[in-house]
Amino acid sequence: MEVCVMGAGIVGLASAYALRQAGHAVTVVDRGPAGNGASGGNGAQLSYSYVQPLADPSIWRQLPQLLMSTDSPLKLRPRLDPAQWRWGLAFLAACNASTSRASTAALLDLAARSREAFDAMLLRERLDCDFSATGKLVLYPTAEAFAAARRQLALQRALGSAVQHAVSAAECVAIEPALAHYQGRIAGAIHTPSECAADCRKTCDGLHQVLRAQGVRFELGTEVRGFVQRADAVVALVTARGDLPADAFVLALGPQTPRLARQLGLRLPIYPLKGYSVTLPVGQAAAPRVSVTDSARKTVFARLGDRLRVAGMAELVGEDLRIAPERIATLLASTEALFPGCAAVPDPRPWAGLRPATPTGLPIVGRQPGGPSNLWVNSGHGALGFTLAFGTAVQLCEDLGKG
Repeated sequence: MEVCVMGAGIVGLASAYALRQAGHAVTVVDRGPAGNGASGGNGAQLSYSYVQPLADPSIWRQLPQLLMSTDSPLKLRPRLDPAQWRWGLAFLAACNASTSRASTAALLDLAARSREAFDAMLLRERLDCDFSATGKLVLYPTAEAFAAARRQLALQRALGSAVQHAVSAAECVAIEPALAHYQGRIAGAIHTPSECAADCRKTCDGLHQVLRAQGVRFELGTEVRGFVQRADAVVALVTARGDLPADAFVLALGPQTPRLARQLGLRLPIYPLKGYSVTLPVGQAAAPRVSVTDSARKTVFARLGDRLRVAGMAELVGEDLRIAPERIATLLASTEALFPGCAAVPDPRPWAGLRPATPTGLPIVGRQPGGPSNLWVNSGHGALGFTLAFGTAVQLCEDLGKG
């Protein structure tokens, strides 16, 4: 079929890759360059085995501090936006044990498929994306938080997750010596030896080149304005450069997805969660080689060759891409606390992006009830966009093959 993929971020490009591998003719449309949105500076971790959704029962205990603290990693700026309020209420409703368990099971299954598909793509295409498989440590600051993490580990183990271990602060330092300075503030950690990291922007750049060589057509710098419909199907995209016809359409435009979906009568529970990152040259500082997540600060650290990516925060502030200096300062302070000397650089390359998230953390993949018969959605991956992109691409191809 002729398939038009709307979106050139990692989810759209992974979709285009899977579709092209399946033999379809593919066109990719985006208003910006490939990998320009949330894929451009994300946390870089490929968290295949530790996928605890943000909507977790522990949020209720943390909520006052998270919302009232000036340096809270979670920030809500109430707006006259019904979508924000609907999403926020649905998120809180999902913060219960049964929903969290169901989401964890679904995410683990999807992540396993994604690992297999991503590894196969890397082996086939040999992209230069600073890929590493040095494992991950998730740090917990208190005995209570560490106990909750061990319960999550037991749940994931029962669901067939990869090998993981609960480790002490001393064992953390044995695994990652760069944490020696921080050992006294670690109550314990979860270690997953098989976790990976890669530069998502480099992955997008590499996929763009590979897909062009395979005959995929790119219409970048082209904004999708609407749709031409006939009966219950879409027959063409309306763009600033004219109409683009196709047999099937994939909506993978991140935070823009709900707006375009509404034109087709669909209301998708997707809202942007704003995140920030800095990218620091390693230099002579004692930077980690193992990926690290500081659960207290909601901050991740991933080694990308001779650089350290530091990312975090989740702000419900609408489609606001301004880079708040105080948030960058918080990321640098977190870096200095865990890895002294790593943050002392003249240009930390500050970045902000919008992660399209659903309240439960599960992406929306496939045709939607009440929507056009030839439109598939692939969006709502939240902070796991890079991790899940190739898994949802495989799922999309399977669904599209069924017609």
